[in-house]
This record gives sequence, structure tokens and C-alpha cells, in this order.
Amino acid sequence: MAREIPRLRRYALALINDPEQADDLVQDCLERAIRKRHQWRRHGSIRSWLYRILYSVFVNQSARRNRDRRTLTLEQSPALPSAPAAQEHRLACHDIAEAMARLPAEQRAALALTAIEGLAYDEAAGVLGIPIGTLRSRLARARDTLRTLHEPLPQSAVLRRVK
Repeated sequence: MAREIPRLRRYALALINDPEQADDLVQDCLERAIRKRHQWRRHGSIRSWLYRILYSVFVNQSARRNRDRRTLTLEQSPALPSAPAAQEHRLACHDIAEAMARLPAEQRAALALTAIEGLAYDEAAGVLGIPIGTLRSRLARARDTLRTLHEPLPQSAVLRRVK
């Protein structure tokens, strides 16, 4: 199980995009896996089993958070940090992570398992407990949404410096 921790953390980061919460999610996943280790089928992939547990914990925590969530006003929202122009690559990565965070949880999970973790479609569908056709639909919608969010703005919408 310990060998899978870096992969679990990467998947958790793709789902949550907050390192502290991702670490908590991985810890909760591993605690549940240890508690329910008798349910793992030895002939199955432990990685898929752990991904499934992590996703289940994520869904449960998200539902709980949504019930408890208070609406933040604009003044209470944290401002995004600014970065110098030399950090274009870092900003691009940040933009992609931010765009992924805007996807619905189901689409984000499907995309993270296939694009980031490299799982085959049938294995990712098994982790999420959905038919492979549903996985493909979620991936297509996620990619379309990301493409739309990442398209350059029309020239008329680009801000220009005025002296």
C-alpha cells in the first residue's frame, strides 16, 4: 500500500487542488483501506481498489461540505496571488488546475484517472463504478469544457495598455 501513496496523493490533488486537503483525503482513504482490508480481492489490482476508496471518500466529504457550506461574499473570497510575467509556464499549469477544479467532480475524477494517472478506460470505469460508455461521455464533456475554458479570448476582449 505504501508504494501507492504518491499516486493517491496526485489523484487527490487533481480532485481537490489543495495540498493539505489532498493529504487528509489520502490519509482517510488509507485508514478506510486498512479497516476494510478484508474486502480486497487478492486477484484484483490494489491500485484500482485504493483509487475507488479515495474517490468514495472524496464524494462523501464533498457531500458533507456542500451541506455545511456557507456562501462567501466577494469580500471574504481570497484573492488570487499575482505572478511576474516570467512565470508563464507556472501560470499555464495554474490555469489548467483552476479549469480542472471548475469541472464537475465526476468529470474531474474521470479525467484525473485517465489523463493524469494513466489508467485504461475499463480500469478507470471500474474505479468509479460506472459503465465504460459513461466514462467516455464524462471524458468528452470534460475535454470540451477545458477546451472552451482554455480558448484564447477574441482580440476585442483582450485588454490593452492605455497611456
